[in-house]
Amino acid sequence: MNVATVAVDRMRMVPRLDRVTTLLLFGFVAALQVSIALAHILLAAMLVSWVLLRILERTRPPAPAFFTPLVAYGALTLVSSAFSVDPAASLLDSKQLVLLTIVPAVYDIARGPRASTVIDVIISVGAASAVFGIVQYGVLHYDNLGQRPQGALTHYMTYSGVLMLVIGAAAARLVFGARDRVWPALVMPALIVALALTFTRNAWIGACVAVGLLLVLRDFRLTGLLPVVLALLFMLAPEGLISRLTSTFNAQDPANQDRFAMIEVGALMVRDHPLTGVGPNMVPVVYEQYRPDYAVNETNPHLHNVPLQIAAERGLPALAVWIWFVGATVLALFRLFRARRQPVLAATALASMAAMLAAGLFEYNFGDSEFLMLFLVLIALPFAATRPGHAASDRG
Repeated sequence: MNVATVAVDRMRMVPRLDRVTTLLLFGFVAALQVSIALAHILLAAMLVSWVLLRILERTRPPAPAFFTPLVAYGALTLVSSAFSVDPAASLLDSKQLVLLTIVPAVYDIARGPRASTVIDVIISVGAASAVFGIVQYGVLHYDNLGQRPQGALTHYMTYSGVLMLVIGAAAARLVFGARDRVWPALVMPALIVALALTFTRNAWIGACVAVGLLLVLRDFRLTGLLPVVLALLFMLAPEGLISRLTSTFNAQDPANQDRFAMIEVGALMVRDHPLTGVGPNMVPVVYEQYRPDYAVNETNPHLHNVPLQIAAERGLPALAVWIWFVGATVLALFRLFRARRQPVLAATALASMAAMLAAGLFEYNFGDSEFLMLFLVLIALPFAATRPGHAASDRG
């Protein structure tokens, strides 16, 4: 077999492997709302297939510009782990950094029209997940703070965060889509109801901020619709949901009181460990050392605030790099949106970022694997869509 024959065989394999990689991407984003174990399996298979594709084509993996601060964030996380109060445990926890490879993978795989197909998959599976959550509330009695709807996922907080992102994607399609609006319009009520039934206030806030941003981007006058919709939901909501909503403004509410304690704890951790933090996954280990007397819980797995958690856990340099990532991503997305390049996808990504930041003031969603994976997919898609499609494989 000569060199020419090997080269021909290699090039014949590229379209087939590209199709397999694309199918694995679709399966991965679908599994994100169904099973974390299945999502991890499909993600691993997708990454292996993608790397093989790059090897066959003899090209380097591309990445959007905002991936640079994410790499820096990952490097500072490893530095923080090395100086952690328990380096071995922190290094083990840092395996989540592998998820950051989703950005270059989606950027490369979901090029051209495939990006919109990925959104279709996310909204469709989200609709099914929302219906499942409603059934859990209405039939299986997941109707109180002790037992909330969680869909097919492992925790109501994760479920509500994912629903929040799907609502942003569906709303962006409704507000900015020139076509294909019927399906998002049909599923939006189920998504909103399912999110409301989770009793999760941070996700409520994030969804409202995301939809509000989309309305502002479309026409500022449309923001007048938001309080009308919220008022209708308030009037129609069960008493338990109304009580949960009003508790947001009650400083004596135990959950609110404990959040004030977590702010104090986080500030003290930053004071003592400003450069590298206490180490990834070390907040619950050292929490008792800083816990004030008025705190409700003996310990907490995290500080329920993304910037504070990053600063306390990984240090102020890591927080600065994370802010760089947020700023660089938002700026690039606004440029895409203003240039009317992939406006639906750019608006979806902006809504996802707004939701993450707003909800992240009250929950450490950036550290939730399921949420983070879907979030990274959504912010990478508009940049992937601007790249030329895979002509050879798309012809099949």
